[in-house]
Amino acid sequence: MAPTPVRRAIAVFLLTALLAPAACKSAGPDPIFAGPDVSPTPSASPSPSASPSPSASPSPPAVKSLQWYLDKAPKFGPAPAPHRVKVPESASAMWLFKVPTTNKVAFITIDDGALSRKPEVIEFIRQAKIPVTMFLNSPAATKYTAYFKAIQEAGGMVENHTITHTSLKGKSYDFQKKEICGSADKLEQLFGRRPTLFRPPFGNKDATTLKAAHDCGAQAAFFWTQTVDKGIVRYQTAKKVVQPGDVLLMHFRPALMDDLLGALNAIYKSGLTPALLEDYIG
Repeated sequence: MAPTPVRRAIAVFLLTALLAPAACKSAGPDPIFAGPDVSPTPSASPSPSASPSPSASPSPPAVKSLQWYLDKAPKFGPAPAPHRVKVPESASAMWLFKVPTTNKVAFITIDDGALSRKPEVIEFIRQAKIPVTMFLNSPAATKYTAYFKAIQEAGGMVENHTITHTSLKGKSYDFQKKEICGSADKLEQLFGRRPTLFRPPFGNKDATTLKAAHDCGAQAAFFWTQTVDKGIVRYQTAKKVVQPGDVLLMHFRPALMDDLLGALNAIYKSGLTPALLEDYIG
């Protein structure tokens, strides 16, 4: 029997229904939809009245005044009468880490001179009556003579720390003598007294250093027993205490006020009094 139009329509419908699932599978896996692809619109800036209050910035630390340091500095009684160190007859300067004394005293030394010279340091030394010994490089002393003279007038002493702050160990006698004597000559010209103490840069020395220092007028050359930086005392021994005769080292750096205060506190807590190095030797 010939197909009627109705039968042909039914056949086409059934064939389409059978082929549709196969077409979907051949197109690959079902897509994952992430929502409409719409470009985000920038948020409108809130009006000033709607803005949240910003977090308060921490206040910068208050600048510590000279009076603050004077108030914080411990009050010492008079230093004990000094006992001079006997310097043996020798062709070389003595090499000392500390002063051989049983007096309950310690010594504050400040090195270099070129980096920082805050004016309040002078008044702190003067008003707090801090005995200090300055081991200066002669070019810094030449350039900033008035500053170091002011400390000298406040009771400080000027000693020798070479011309160029180079390590001397291993250098020839002529090289070392030029560094030490050249600095001593200039410091004597500037401050009216020839240095009698010497500190080699970085503490580096050899036998030639001590001979050259002696030949340039130094009785003793010094290392140190504690260092002070940014107000923190760093001890060189297991005992975290300043011992009688100890020598504290600091530098002319921006935090020198804190270093001086830190040294004074450490000396005070150890039951000692600061004393002038040259009262014992030199």
